[in-house]
Amino acid sequence: MEISPSPIGSCNKEFQKIFNDWFNYADSDGDGRITGNDAIKFFGMSNLPRPDLKQVWAMADTKRQGYLGFKEFIIAMQLVSLAQSGKEISSEILHSDVDFENVPPPMMEGLAELLAKKRRPTSRSADFDANGIPPVETSPSGRWFSSSKSVKKEKSLCLLSVAQVPLSSVTSIVDGLKKLYLQKLKPLEVTYRFNDFVSPLLDILFCCLLQTNSDFDAKPMVMLLGQYSTGKTTFIKHLLKSSYPGAHIGPEPTTDRFVVVMSGPDERSIPGNTVAVQADMPFSGLTTFGTAFLSKFECSQMPHPLLEQITFVDSPGVLSGEKQRIHRAYDFTGVTSWFAAKCDLILLLFDPHKLDVSDEFKRVISSLRGHDDKIRVVLNKADQVDTQQLMRVYGALMWSLGKVLNTPEVMRVYIGSFNDKPVSEDAVGPLGKELFEKEQSDLLSDLKDIPKKACDRRINEFVKRARAAKIHAYIISHLKKEMPSMMGKAKAQQRLIDNLADEFGKVQREFHLPPGDFPNVEHFKEVLSGYNIDKFEKLKPKMIQAVDDMLGYDIPDLLKNFKNPYD
Repeated sequence: MEISPSPIGSCNKEFQKIFNDWFNYADSDGDGRITGNDAIKFFGMSNLPRPDLKQVWAMADTKRQGYLGFKEFIIAMQLVSLAQSGKEISSEILHSDVDFENVPPPMMEGLAELLAKKRRPTSRSADFDANGIPPVETSPSGRWFSSSKSVKKEKSLCLLSVAQVPLSSVTSIVDGLKKLYLQKLKPLEVTYRFNDFVSPLLDILFCCLLQTNSDFDAKPMVMLLGQYSTGKTTFIKHLLKSSYPGAHIGPEPTTDRFVVVMSGPDERSIPGNTVAVQADMPFSGLTTFGTAFLSKFECSQMPHPLLEQITFVDSPGVLSGEKQRIHRAYDFTGVTSWFAAKCDLILLLFDPHKLDVSDEFKRVISSLRGHDDKIRVVLNKADQVDTQQLMRVYGALMWSLGKVLNTPEVMRVYIGSFNDKPVSEDAVGPLGKELFEKEQSDLLSDLKDIPKKACDRRINEFVKRARAAKIHAYIISHLKKEMPSMMGKAKAQQRLIDNLADEFGKVQREFHLPPGDFPNVEHFKEVLSGYNIDKFEKLKPKMIQAVDDMLGYDIPDLLKNFKNPYD
């Protein structure tokens, strides 16, 4: 199984310089993005019919961000050129024998004259980031000697600038979500301490002087979970077709830490404490788990085409048997829950000889509640058993999962042997070999779709977070209302904590909320016991209404503004 980047979007240096000049001209705002309005004006010079331009935009904006970065712009121009030469623009063209690197720039009527009239004094570099935004050169000495006060001031100015931009003026869906979060959702989260009970506040900082890889801008992530020796590290190595720095594979428990495998200029491993404070990485929230966890966390960087699109999270083997009695020095379940909220896909790995779901594994799977749409199950090392045994193993696995997940629906299970060895027909038979190849192909397609669905996933997670924050506000304000005004506050607080499930039921009935959206009672009790309920805020209807307006009007309008401009 191999993931290889499409050759479309690559071009020789001569064409790249031409496309860079064109991109500078078409980018009306100078922010490194070609919006729908920019595209309508610029692409119109090609004189292609509207249906062709609609298809060009759809194939170029594969991530559905609502804008084109520099690379996506090159893709669009190459497709326009092919359409002008008479080729049909469809997904099949990606698998054709077209030499995209040498596809000439298209004919754009009147563009040469317009460029001659409007030459910009400086040419933007063609070196853009994944979002199509040009890098900002900052003096190293200026960064090194800048005081903490100046950095804090810069952060405040950046947050203020994001908040003050009108929603109609943002140039991407992600920027729109950042603005909505700052204006409408974050005030609710801060007021009712959502970050202490459910999820840390989102890192949205993005500014001219201090660029961060925030929660909104981070690359899609895939997390692998499973007991030791189920093949998690080997699975990542198989996809990358090479080992990553710090990887160690063996029959014994080898991975004793969380390892984030991501793209980087060279091969190196970065310790967890360093990763958590780096502004260009979206892992600052992990500091809440303390030094005990950060010493068991590291980032492994290497240059690789796949890692430019996806980040992998390798995890320690889930404990089973006698080892479960030895407690980890950090909250393993809490860490997996934190990563689950950030990830786009979660792979649960089993092998035919490790189908039992231990107590810790059950807690880990339970912590993934609310992220069911992200979970996929992989029955790895399936070539270690024959066809008859595989049928029994598959049935036993489905039965075990049904007991843990408590859902009537059957979860998608991929069957295969994800390592560097080819599947032997002698070991699994002709039917088994065909099955493995189809299953591996399906899983490959699932992984390939992750970058395309990244923007949709961020919207989905944002909406889920907003609804969870609303329910949290209702719960906190209800508990505050139940507290006496004068005497007996300690007894009243203990009563509320002891009967928290009943209080959840009251909130659910009062505000007509779905019971499945409420948080875990035991976890909520644990956090709540450290607070004085009387110090909580009363319900603020204006904040709730602001979030309702955001969900009902602002987000739909945002998506409408950044759909295909030729629809």
